[in-house]
Amino acid sequence: MTLPAARCATVVGLMGPADHARWDAFVFNCPDASFFHRAGWQTVLERAFGYPSWFLYAEQDGRITGILPLAQVRSLCFGNCLCSLPFCVYGGIAALHDEAAAALDQAARELAIQLKVDHLEYRQRQPRHPERQGRPLYCTFRQALLPTPEQNMLAIPRKQRAMVRKGIAAGLRSHIDSDAGRFHAAYAASVHQLGTPVFGRHYIELLQQVFGADCELMVIEHGGRAVSAVLSFHFAEEVLPYYGGGGAEARTLAANDFMYWEVMRRACEQGRRSFDFGRSKLGTGAFAFKKNWGFTPQALPYEQLLVGTRSMPDKNPLNPRYRMLSAAWRRLPLPLASALGPHLIRQLG
Repeated sequence: MTLPAARCATVVGLMGPADHARWDAFVFNCPDASFFHRAGWQTVLERAFGYPSWFLYAEQDGRITGILPLAQVRSLCFGNCLCSLPFCVYGGIAALHDEAAAALDQAARELAIQLKVDHLEYRQRQPRHPERQGRPLYCTFRQALLPTPEQNMLAIPRKQRAMVRKGIAAGLRSHIDSDAGRFHAAYAASVHQLGTPVFGRHYIELLQQVFGADCELMVIEHGGRAVSAVLSFHFAEEVLPYYGGGGAEARTLAANDFMYWEVMRRACEQGRRSFDFGRSKLGTGAFAFKKNWGFTPQALPYEQLLVGTRSMPDKNPLNPRYRMLSAAWRRLPLPLASALGPHLIRQLG
């Protein structure tokens, strides 16, 4: 009788430059993985924000069986956190089996203790440790695309479809830009209205450099002028409009409604099968906007493990304290807010 060969134990390693190709090959073939698990995020987070990072992988018989990208954020507002991943809506462990997931989780806990962080955070789509979950704060909105643009248009609820048609009737046009200038100007105006610091243009250009064609900038024009813009990520058969918005004129023209329709229409024509509207906070205008498109909210079971503190910082933007700060930020002149924003945003993660 021939006995089966013994399976090697799972070991945890640290991704280096030579591992990028096999790391991404795993990401594109693991159902738990997302665009935000790609190896390129290490370059983005380190170069754009100076965050130290540890991209851990579990390996068995020379084959990657799980990954966990981590970066450390030291914030004056929210303490010292080891997070998977800052500025990403998804993250956490992506693994083929429980053994790999357990090995990565243990390695992350040991790293968190070694670094003396306040807490360890996984921004994941699927729950792993219910005891680490607090009250849900965010939901994601993901939906399958129908085969044709006409079918997708008719699937949009009537009132929201009327807003899209208003943008079409206004003569809006979409244009794919390679230069980040017009996108950044429209996006900066949008987040300023929301009372939020804006990313620097360097960050947007770095995303373009690292992810290439999988990072696409679309500008919505009216009479040749940019009125709104969106940055979308492409991952496998999915499109993720991630950063977007416009100024006051965009609301008048329904340019943001038209903009997301154009992302959807183009994705359908390119053969993509899924539209990810990203996360929104419960009880916000963005949450209601995405529901108006007919998308069903799905709670994000983010997990936090306390390490060097007894309580989690209150990161809820609806906290009255942050509402006051947000209102003050909106009163700043846009050029000043755009200049200060990149220096402050790295504190948020």
